[in-house]
Amino acid sequence: MTIDQTLMTKYPQVSDLAHEKPIFWRNPDYGQKVPLPFSRADIFDAVARWERFAPYLAQAFPETAKMHGIIESPLVRLDRMQKQWNNDHTSDLAGGLYLKADSQLPISGSIKSRGGIYEVLKFAEKIATTKGDLVYMDDYSVLASEKYHKLFANYGVSVASTGNLALSVGIVAATFGFKTTVYMSHDARQWKKDKLRANGVTVKEFDTDFSDVIPIARNDAAADPKTHFIDDEGSADLFLGYAVAGVRLQKQLKDQHIKVDRQHPVLVYLPAGVGGSPSGVTFGLKSIIGPYIHAIFCEPAHVPSVTLGMMTKLNSKISVYDIGLDGLTAADGLAVGRPSRLAGKVMRTLLFGSVTFKDDQIYRYVTELMDTQKIMVEPSAAAGFTAIAPVIKEVPAFNTANATHIVWATGGNMMPESERKVDYAKGKALLAEK
Repeated sequence: MTIDQTLMTKYPQVSDLAHEKPIFWRNPDYGQKVPLPFSRADIFDAVARWERFAPYLAQAFPETAKMHGIIESPLVRLDRMQKQWNNDHTSDLAGGLYLKADSQLPISGSIKSRGGIYEVLKFAEKIATTKGDLVYMDDYSVLASEKYHKLFANYGVSVASTGNLALSVGIVAATFGFKTTVYMSHDARQWKKDKLRANGVTVKEFDTDFSDVIPIARNDAAADPKTHFIDDEGSADLFLGYAVAGVRLQKQLKDQHIKVDRQHPVLVYLPAGVGGSPSGVTFGLKSIIGPYIHAIFCEPAHVPSVTLGMMTKLNSKISVYDIGLDGLTAADGLAVGRPSRLAGKVMRTLLFGSVTFKDDQIYRYVTELMDTQKIMVEPSAAAGFTAIAPVIKEVPAFNTANATHIVWATGGNMMPESERKVDYAKGKALLAEK
């Protein structure tokens, strides 16, 4: 018996995944009490580090100055988009619809600003305190000085990425002065490569799947004791950088008078690739906000790596290629065939469920979001919209006037205008066919 036949017998929905059929998978282990490898204290340690670096970020990246060096995105109510969504579907969405616009995060314009930048900051702090004379009570804007730039130039930072993690790590690490190298797979967009090179980053390209690039990058970094490798498949620092979103969203919900309790559930729809960023965010949401905020991951039907790993409980021990999928999707940041080593293990009891989608859907939502709200995101960042209909169909209790639905828009602000026009036009053509 081949691996896929065995799994399809044990987990019938694997057959749907193998046939690229969009599904809703509800996690049977959701809500169970199990030990976790991280705690609330770890999140608050990360929050404090972000605050220490705020003076540096405000100086080195002027676009963060108005937020005093804090990197955060708005929570936007989507009344016009919700009206359009209701026009498109047989069942209306009863609760409020919002966008967590990580597409507008400064520096790299994506959710990867949270984890990628955070891990670079932590490495810079380690070098500055052990090899320089920085102490925790200093004004960290001193790290923008020539003295520290020369110190950081003795060290390297490397990462493997299909795009947005590369931008966040590459831009910030190069600004500090680190020798910065990004390893990219065949599906990385050209404009992202160009942007990195323009910022002084060395880009190494490989005509292969992303999962095959990571070991190459890891091995290269291991050969140089002065190079720090940012591991998208299993980094605790990346994970905790994302988890800070729970602290930030809690305040935004309070400021917008959005209740979170048994009678007022909050649903959060997160695009997933390797699974690191949505898992970190989900850990933060559940740890800080509590049991009545529910996360749903959204993945391309051709690359449902986290869903497959969690459904079969094999996590990173299985890839989408093992069940015959091609791993091809227009959602470049989600084109990862094998999930993170951390994602499935930590999410086993924290993730409510997941949804898979066809690429055509995300282009339609890109166009509708622009038409209704004048907000442009990249295709993968619109993935959250695809999960709303299956979730409220399968769980009617989530479709009440007291519920809140938050689509996490993971990227898009740095897209060139030419790319935006192509994506918008593609969505427009698909909508015309309906």
